Amino acid sequence: MKKLEPLQLWTYFHEITQIPRPSKKEEKIIAYLKAFSEKYQLDYKIDAAGNVLICKPATQGYENAKRIILQAHTDMVCEKNSDVEFNFETDPIQTYIEDDWVKARGTTLGGDNGIGIAMQLAVLSSDKLQHPALECLFTSDEETGLTGAFALDKELLHGDILINLDSEDDGVIFIGCAGGVDSTATRKYLEEKTPKGYFTFTVTVSGLKGGHSGDDIHRGRGNANKILNRYLWNINRKTDLRIHAINGGNLRNAIPREASATVSVPSSEKENMRVELNHYIVDLENEFGEIEPNLKLTLDSEKLLETVIDKTSSDKLLNALYACPHGVIAMSKDMPGLVETSTNLASVKMNPNCEILITTSQRSSVETSKFDIANQVESVFLLAGAQVTHGDGYQGWKPNFKSDILKIAEDSYTKLFHKKAQVKAIHAGLECGLFLEKYPHLDMISIGPQMYGVHSPDERLSISSTQNCWKWLVDILQAAK
Repeated sequence: MKKLEPLQLWTYFHEITQIPRPSKKEEKIIAYLKAFSEKYQLDYKIDAAGNVLICKPATQGYENAKRIILQAHTDMVCEKNSDVEFNFETDPIQTYIEDDWVKARGTTLGGDNGIGIAMQLAVLSSDKLQHPALECLFTSDEETGLTGAFALDKELLHGDILINLDSEDDGVIFIGCAGGVDSTATRKYLEEKTPKGYFTFTVTVSGLKGGHSGDDIHRGRGNANKILNRYLWNINRKTDLRIHAINGGNLRNAIPREASATVSVPSSEKENMRVELNHYIVDLENEFGEIEPNLKLTLDSEKLLETVIDKTSSDKLLNALYACPHGVIAMSKDMPGLVETSTNLASVKMNPNCEILITTSQRSSVETSKFDIANQVESVFLLAGAQVTHGDGYQGWKPNFKSDILKIAEDSYTKLFHKKAQVKAIHAGLECGLFLEKYPHLDMISIGPQMYGVHSPDERLSISSTQNCWKWLVDILQAAK
């Protein structure tokens, strides 16, 4: 990467990939940003939430231009393939280049939003670029709750324009985003002795693409939790299924790629389990086709375990997971092709306190619809005897088609690339809605280079698109005079 152009940008991105920065554990990247500010003698502030603000004066001729805020978040989604040994709290990302793509070996790359950080640092460290006064904001813990944006002091920023660098589509200017809320269901269970004469096995779902629960939710990809539960639910209708353990998915904002359950059935049903699985695999191949070409379901025999979840809890869990909605709920009436409302059945976990924890996330560009789908999810799990809580949630960002910075960005893109940029809203959550709540005067857009597979180990960042996005950002700053 350090051989790519522009050299400064890619050098910073490489350095960022070598710094562990899981959500809520961004101390090392914050220290890096502090050292950077001191090296270039730039004013900086670090607040109690771990947000970092680095300021740079206007260059000559731009003293009277509106101050611009550049913004990216410091944390990254930490997902890896199950066969990869990797500690996100200590290990540097193992990057490599394949054709036009920067990738990581078996883990997320952290291009979301490391490339946004790198762009800001490249602007701050340059003595050649022309620009208005800059406030570069690096927010903390975006991926697991927008914590930094929520905690942002209303007196911290003084800019008039904000350019968010957390988008992932080449040649697209985003001017709106969905709001979101997390819903968590917790159900206690009792442990019972495993019946005698039972056959124990583990069924595993793997090989799914996963992806971002907002940006990729419309692609029809498989949800490992739903696929696993469907098999278990059908088995449970035909015989006495007992669950020892169930585990699927990890992050609320990632479509789950892997899931597994260890269960027991009467020994007389042993052969039927494999027959049922083979039939189910054929059904899934017909349903998903080329969308999930690497989907795998495996069944492995296990030693008989001593205890199972009590039958009532097991049945209620399987029914609730089957009934729980997942995917696109509604499409936008205002912007064709935009998902308006969706929900993600993100993870199913068991903890040592004899509790099953189900995490889901809901998104919508319509505030009332966001709460409506969250209430639907709540009602499913209430019927199953679970306790349900909702996070604080965050507001969406309403599009402003009369934005001055939008016009500047559109004109700049046409001048540089001889075609028009697309203007869209995004179903994923951006911090812009929270910024607008605290700073109602802000004129905002969001741009970024092409990335695919974010929030999954398939994450990849386009080199050529990054180079174009850099040229575009530089030209926008120069044109904002």
